[in-house]
Amino acid sequence: MATHNELGDYREILLFLVTAGVVVPLFRRLRISPVLGFICAGLLLGPYGLGRLASLHPWIAAISLSDIEGLAKVSELGVTFLLFMIGLELSFERLNRMRKLVFGLGALQVFISAVAIALVAIWLGQPAPAAIIIGGALALSSTAIIVPVIAERKRLNTASGRATFSILLFQDLMVAPLLFLVAMLDPRTNIGFGMGLLTALLPAMAALAVIVGVGRLILRPLFHLVAATRSTEFFMAACLLVVLGTGVATAMGGLSMSLGAFIAGLLLAETEFRREVEVTIEPFKGLLLGLFFVSVGAGLDLSYVVRQPAETLGLAVALFAGKAVLLYGIARLVGLASPVAKETALLIGPGGEFAFVMLTAAVAEGAVAAVTGAQVMVAVTLSMIAIPFIASLTFKLAPARSEVKLPDEFSAPVDVVAGQVIIVGYGRVGTLVGDMLVRHKIPFIAIDDDIRLVKRERERNPNMQIYWGDATRAELLKKCGVGSARGIVVTMDSPKAVELVVEAAHREHPELTIVARARDANHATHLYEIGATDAVPETIEASLQLAEAVLVDMGVPMGYVIASIHDKRDEYRSLLQPKTEGARQRRAIRMSTRVKAMGRPKADKSEKTEKSE
Repeated sequence: MATHNELGDYREILLFLVTAGVVVPLFRRLRISPVLGFICAGLLLGPYGLGRLASLHPWIAAISLSDIEGLAKVSELGVTFLLFMIGLELSFERLNRMRKLVFGLGALQVFISAVAIALVAIWLGQPAPAAIIIGGALALSSTAIIVPVIAERKRLNTASGRATFSILLFQDLMVAPLLFLVAMLDPRTNIGFGMGLLTALLPAMAALAVIVGVGRLILRPLFHLVAATRSTEFFMAACLLVVLGTGVATAMGGLSMSLGAFIAGLLLAETEFRREVEVTIEPFKGLLLGLFFVSVGAGLDLSYVVRQPAETLGLAVALFAGKAVLLYGIARLVGLASPVAKETALLIGPGGEFAFVMLTAAVAEGAVAAVTGAQVMVAVTLSMIAIPFIASLTFKLAPARSEVKLPDEFSAPVDVVAGQVIIVGYGRVGTLVGDMLVRHKIPFIAIDDDIRLVKRERERNPNMQIYWGDATRAELLKKCGVGSARGIVVTMDSPKAVELVVEAAHREHPELTIVARARDANHATHLYEIGATDAVPETIEASLQLAEAVLVDMGVPMGYVIASIHDKRDEYRSLLQPKTEGARQRRAIRMSTRVKAMGRPKADKSEKTEKSE
């Protein structure tokens, strides 16, 4: 049995889970970003909130967060999982297409902002080493807050979203050099610059080389073996192993854990397991990011703001305004449109979580005064808390997405396009459907839970969009673009699996055209009831094809044979479909589509259909 002390060890975790259960539904109902809710919860429950009253009222200690340092260590995994998910959305090919944004716009933003902030710090009386460290720390922004905010608004693939992410990615690449800079500016160090640079960067480069080299060799075989077991638990364990293993490897090399996880995501983005990995990791990412935001709020000492409001708030506003103005000019200089430059500048303007790491190390080593470091960190926290508000205002003022595009040299290809067809089950039936879609130049994406089949199709056609995964999970269908799809074709062998996919697809996109394979007439009727636009019973369709062959062999003209087979198929469909309003609407949509395709007057065909029913 757990003792009282053992139960106390879980207090912070229990408080966080209760917070997540309350904050997310409440703030979503209020249409406010849950990010802000987690930060406010941390502020309320932290040592500078209710924790201040714990000495006066001991019972308050049970509902307040005290071990902020331990909480922050765990919460850093949220950023790691976030960068892994971002890597899954890119791939090395797409990242290469974005190199001008990453190493052009991103590099200019970091270096120019760092130099400008350092010069201002020197003008305010800071020593040169401290000013350089403060400039580097404040030049960075919050990946952990900005990316979830723009992803929640579905703007990650917009022009400003890609530009913003590219800058954040370069900032993450600067983690190792900036930490090295802190060590070099430590007044107690005697290490030479050249030797220090080699000592800091060689392990980092070695770690990256090992991750990329080993990852390309073992990741796909590893997930192939795990997928063959058809075990959800083993697959989840493999995903967590990859994220944490690569993160630890880069951390040992002197880089951030998030950068290692990002590279692992890039490697897996090129495999057939990408979509299922996204669905598996998403819950962990959401919870750990929530924990991160709670720790950010818990670290904010509002009393410091009360004691020195002008200095603290002025520093936060100056940081945001200065970075935003600089970035707007840089973005316009590299060729981005004014609306894209404005939105990107406003999002990147606030400070970021890495400033805490860098300034804490600098204060510990004596490179930055403790009072200065504390004041700067409070200002950074205030600017981070303002990000959801800034983003909401920015998105309201921003033009429609279709009005602004990135220049061609900055664009990156996307693999989920609006208007494509999703084929669930790519066996013999699904392959034939795919071949016909290709013949008529209709894009499609395929999903199958047989890893051997998926591997074979990938080897046969490396450019084919086919993924391994369980399509009965609505989350996987979302990742494959069911919300913007033109239609979905369900050809799976299992009747129960077909029903689950039809239900999930109809729930996510009620107007979606859903064509499903049915075992028999009763199964087809049930599929119509749960949302299928068309259900094709195997037994009836086989009989119709047999009848067609007989009539042709008997000498009946092909035109009459095709017409009679179509009429008979419509009779069967009319008998199988339930007489509900939803079924009538789906039937009208189907008939309207066929009429347009055949070029016949819509009214005549509709009248004929009603009479046949």
